[in-house]
Amino acid sequence: MTNSGVKILVIGDVVGKPGRRAVRELLDGLIDTCRIDLTVANVENAAGGFGITYDSLTELFDAGVDVMTTGNHVWDKKEALNLLESAEYVLRPANYPPGVPGKGWCVARTPGGVEVAVLNISGRVFMSALDCPFRRADDFLEKDAPGIACTLVDFHAEATSEKRALSIYLDGRVSALFGTHTHVPTADERVLPGGTAYITDVGMTGNDEGSVIGIEYEAARCRFLTQMPSRFNLAKGIPTLNGAIITLDPGTGRALSIQRVAKSLDRSVSP
Repeated sequence: MTNSGVKILVIGDVVGKPGRRAVRELLDGLIDTCRIDLTVANVENAAGGFGITYDSLTELFDAGVDVMTTGNHVWDKKEALNLLESAEYVLRPANYPPGVPGKGWCVARTPGGVEVAVLNISGRVFMSALDCPFRRADDFLEKDAPGIACTLVDFHAEATSEKRALSIYLDGRVSALFGTHTHVPTADERVLPGGTAYITDVGMTGNDEGSVIGIEYEAARCRFLTQMPSRFNLAKGIPTLNGAIITLDPGTGRALSIQRVAKSLDRSVSP
């Protein structure tokens, strides 16, 4: 923990080998330069662009990721069923029905001893009809993480309106809510009136320049023009790590600041 608060780096959807490479080669420098206390990354696309595997998660843990969140693609590899049951810091959305493997929240501890509760939930607009994310967030705060000041929410959702609504609903009750899933970073980062840091989407980590959310353009073009199935291959290019640095007051859990991060292997956009 730094004198200016607890600094948490949240990383947008890690897409395949290019995304893992960006994390592997850039994260250590960011942790050192920006004095990061805890790193959270969405990894639902970490293995070949769809799903998770033991090897992909191990690579990211070894690179310095502390907590991994996911979303609707977490089930794309069969390995996920066992991984989610056994991995303490790998989450799936908490609003899946009872009986689904894995868990939707965890409590991590920074090197300075500050507890940080992380909740992973999924949206329902244009997505699967899971349990209500608003009510599940209420349950998390009332039953799962009472007494923990620093609380993060990864809201894996499609609709900006749903993300914005939940951020206002939780303002002052969680430390930060960051959106994932669309792979497109937004420029609306802010600290809300109640002290909750918010950004609609932190984007993706992988080859985003010239691609269609990490996928080769030609495959996407074929799908859109013909409506026929086509193999989605990961785009080639220079990997970029997208995310945000959120600084929290460890005593109150209130957000002090939020700053977008976009760092590629050949240039640094920020910070």
